[in-house]
Amino acid sequence: MSVRAPRATAHAADIDEVRDARYANPFAPPDETEAAAEMRPRSLFGEILDWMLAPLLLLWPMSLAVTYLVAKSIANGPFDRALETDAYVLARQIHPVNGVAELTLPDSTRDFLRADNIDSVFYQVLGTRGELVAGERDMPLPREEDRPQPGIVEFRDDMLRGNDIRVAYTTVEFPQTPSAQPVLVQVAETLDKRSALANDIIKGVILPQFVILPLAILLVWFGLSRGLAPLHALQAHIRARRPDDLSPLEARRAPPEIEPLVTSFNDLLTRLEQNMELQKRFIADAAHQMKTPLAGLRTQAELALRQDASAEVHRSLEQIATSSEHAARLVTQLLALARAENRMSGQIFTPVEIGDVARSAVRDWIQPALAKQMDLGYEGPDSSDEPLEVEGNPVMLREMLSNLIDNAIRYTPPGGRITVRVRRDNAARMAHLEVEDTGMGIPAAERERVVERFYRILGREGDGSGLGLAIVREIATMHGGTLTIEDNVYQNSPRLAGTLVRVSLRMLDRARDLP
Repeated sequence: MSVRAPRATAHAADIDEVRDARYANPFAPPDETEAAAEMRPRSLFGEILDWMLAPLLLLWPMSLAVTYLVAKSIANGPFDRALETDAYVLARQIHPVNGVAELTLPDSTRDFLRADNIDSVFYQVLGTRGELVAGERDMPLPREEDRPQPGIVEFRDDMLRGNDIRVAYTTVEFPQTPSAQPVLVQVAETLDKRSALANDIIKGVILPQFVILPLAILLVWFGLSRGLAPLHALQAHIRARRPDDLSPLEARRAPPEIEPLVTSFNDLLTRLEQNMELQKRFIADAAHQMKTPLAGLRTQAELALRQDASAEVHRSLEQIATSSEHAARLVTQLLALARAENRMSGQIFTPVEIGDVARSAVRDWIQPALAKQMDLGYEGPDSSDEPLEVEGNPVMLREMLSNLIDNAIRYTPPGGRITVRVRRDNAARMAHLEVEDTGMGIPAAERERVVERFYRILGREGDGSGLGLAIVREIATMHGGTLTIEDNVYQNSPRLAGTLVRVSLRMLDRARDLP
């Protein structure tokens, strides 16, 4: 079909950029955006991980200190018992001779007491008057109040010749001289064997912790990830829902901890659905209440024009008829824009043959194009090709294409040419819907502005409202498509002045996209 008309330059008035600000927090002032971002709460996963790992990492050095003390206590046990035995043996070899303590210890036994491959062993025996009976003269003495009862061995840590020593000491009392001071017997050794044993115990306990601690961290990480898996599943389920799906989530399948959140979310969905139903009813009522009186006003003005009247009255009536027509068109566009912006208003998406929509829209606009002496035509895929289908709402797609053609007709001078073209891009799996015109074109510097609602290029003739391309952009975005504005240089066409507006939609692959 080819009743041709120029490629609408009129698109200057119409693409609405869906700005990120529409989806920003409506409660945060614009100048507080950065501050709000800084105050954003931390990740729940990170918060739980911190509170679990921080005590673990804090307790680990404490456990090392406790392990060291326990290891020293364990290491002291066997060596203290050996020292205790030596002290008892030494005490039994002390006998009174004329009231004086003597140590009857063979030389071989004395050499045995001093023999040690690692530590140095010392002993000392002080008589009833504090005189040195045998052993080391410079061994430190215990305090008087700390001296044990005869036959009881006590232990203490001390220093001898700059070395740390462990001392086992006891006293021996002679029954024949009860008034005499008890004999003091001390046996001591350095701490090298004890330290070596304590270090072996610490290594045996601590070294496995260097493996266990990272493993515990990994297990905590894995456990948290598994524990938060229902949250991720819920998030994926919500993201996978269609924009128009306001059905409640299944709260019973959620973990008990987040079931109240899911219930609250379902309440929000219910309220949202009710509000959207009220909005749809309002749009329908507004369409009826506004369009009906405007149509009546135009009818009355046209009837009055048939009557005899002065030239001034005649011009006023023509102006009333024209203004009421423009107002009716503006109301229709505003309602279409409201429906397009309300992307969750229950729009039903079905497979749509885009070529059929384009041909039908072109037929609707033949008479307005002819009235302005324009050549309006359609170019599409060959009839032998497979259908070019997209998933969408046929009514909204028809409205989108009607706005493109309407803009082209309004902003193209009489005698121009308009082409509606449908083509496929098999490589990108995209369907391109293009409207070319031979109007004055849109300067590149203005293409960012014409996407704003109600924006019109200064100095351009035309009676558009500046909403057509805004509606096109909203409907294209609703269908997951993109809208671009270019000069109308088509690869197989001669260069003409004007504009090319292209809407790109994803092609429907029936083998993959349909059940």
